[in-house]
Amino acid sequence: MTAPRLSLMALLLAACGGAREAAVARDSVPPTPPPPADSLALTAPGGVEVWFTASRRAADSAGQPCVERVMEIRRDSTRVAIPLLYTGSAPRLVNDSTLEAPIWLNCRPGNVYQVNLRTGQPVRVK
Repeated sequence: MTAPRLSLMALLLAACGGAREAAVARDSVPPTPPPPADSLALTAPGGVEVWFTASRRAADSAGQPCVERVMEIRRDSTRVAIPLLYTGSAPRLVNDSTLEAPIWLNCRPGNVYQVNLRTGQPVRVK
C-alpha cells in the first residue's frame, strides 16, 4: 500500500473510533426528565380552579434539587396565567376572590403574594 492510502485508512479508523467514543459518552448522559404534568392546586367558589402548569428545575445552596411551578386560573374555557410567581408549595385560598402563595427562588420560599382570582395579578403582601 502507498503512504497516502495508509494515511487515509488511519484517518478513517480514527474517525470511526471517535464516533464510537462520542456515542458512548452521549449514552452515559442521563436523559432530562419530562416536565411535570398540569395538576390541580386548589378550587374556589364559582367554578374557579387554580392549576400548577409550567415549571423550572432549581437547586438550593446545598445542591438539593426541587421543582418550582407557576399557576394558571381556569374558569370554564377561560385561562389566566399568574405571571412570574414560581412557587414550590400549595397556594392558600384567602377568600372567594384571592389566593396567597410564597414566591420561591432556589428552592426557598420568599415574599408572600396575594393573587386576584379574576385578573391573575399578584401583589406582594409580606
